[in-house]
Amino acid sequence: MTDPKEPAGSLRDHPDDWVTGDEPWTTAQRSYLQTLAREAGVDVPGEMTKAEASKRIDELREATGRGGDDGPQDR
Repeated sequence: MTDPKEPAGSLRDHPDDWVTGDEPWTTAQRSYLQTLAREAGVDVPGEMTKAEASKRIDELREATGRGGDDGPQDR
């Protein structure tokens, strides 16, 4: 599955296509997501998969205006 917002030929795979997407979220994802959630005034679930966390990070980056490349590299 490709993201229509990603440029053609993008090296970033969609989280649903990640081989490790079902693994628990990383420490970096958790920390960054908690920061974004605090800025957006929303709660973060207690546990997520890597893929779920990545998608939620993308949503909150959009909501908070942090759409640039300022997040953890292993999203």
